[in-house]
Amino acid sequence: MDSEKLVSGDLEFHPLTPERWGDFEELFGEHGAYSGCWCMWWRVSRARFQKQVGEGNRLAMKAIVESGEVPGILAYHGGKAVGWCSVAPRENFASLERSPKLRRIDDRPVWSVVCFYIPKEYRRRGLMRLLLEAAVEYARGNGAEVVEGYPVDVPDSITGSSGYMGLKPVFRAAGFKEVARSGERQSIMRYYITP
Repeated sequence: MDSEKLVSGDLEFHPLTPERWGDFEELFGEHGAYSGCWCMWWRVSRARFQKQVGEGNRLAMKAIVESGEVPGILAYHGGKAVGWCSVAPRENFASLERSPKLRRIDDRPVWSVVCFYIPKEYRRRGLMRLLLEAAVEYARGNGAEVVEGYPVDVPDSITGSSGYMGLKPVFRAAGFKEVARSGERQSIMRYYITP
C-alpha cells in the first residue's frame, strides 16, 4: 500500500445510505471495525450494547441505515470504501447524551462526531482530517450550526481503538476550537458554522 498523504481530490465522500451498506460492511469486516462495535457504542445504552455486541450491533446499524437515517459518511479511494466518520445530531447518540464526562456544555443544537474507522493501510495518510472536513460539510449541508467532537491527546502509540474518537491535532487542523476538557486526555472541541 502506498503511504503517501492523501488529498481531497484523491477521495470521494458519501453519506451511508442503504445503497452503500455493502461498502460499509466490507470496510468494517467480520469484526465490525473493532470488537463487534459496528459504530453502535454511543448510539445505545451500555447494557444494550453488551447484549447485542457483534451480529446484534451489525443488525442494529443496518436497521438505522434502512430507516433512512444517515449515521455518518464513507470515504472512497479508487471506488473502494477506505474510511468512516460517524456524524449526526447529538440526540442520535443515547449514551453520549447520558455521559457524565461528555455532557452538554450549553443548549445549542450540535452535530457530534463520535467515531472514525480507518483500516491500517490507510492510517497516517491524512485521511482522518479529510473525513472530518467532509463531516463538517455534510453537517453544514443538513442545517448544522455547530459540529462537536471529543478527541483525545495523541498517545505515545495508537493501538486498537485508542484514537477512534479522533485526535486533537487533527481537529485543530480542521478548524475546531477546544471549549471544554473532559479528564486529562480528552477535550470537547467545536467547529462553529454559525457563530
